[in-house]
Amino acid sequence: MFLFKGIKSEHIMSVDTSNEEIKADVMNRLLRRNCWSAKYLPIDTLVNWMARKVKPNGKRVKKLIKQLVNEGFLIPHKKGETVSLNPAKSEEIIEYIKRFLKF
Repeated sequence: MFLFKGIKSEHIMSVDTSNEEIKADVMNRLLRRNCWSAKYLPIDTLVNWMARKVKPNGKRVKKLIKQLVNEGFLIPHKKGETVSLNPAKSEEIIEYIKRFLKF
């Protein structure tokens, strides 16, 4: 099983926050909720959580989630309305989170 449980990230992200930090935070939230493979989370829920912290709105977050799906880090479910982490890329996901979320 996975020993890394994620990083507690509750800081406010600004407009200057890089796309990589936002992607890492999205994957970190899925990791903390143990959303691997068949356990998934609605994209709208992720966007709502992140839109409170990433200004100006959730369009940027939704675009970055689609990029993560295209890169293979996330697996789409239910016609693309929900996502989960790809267990085949677990080590890459953990390294990505550690690299961009430093607390």
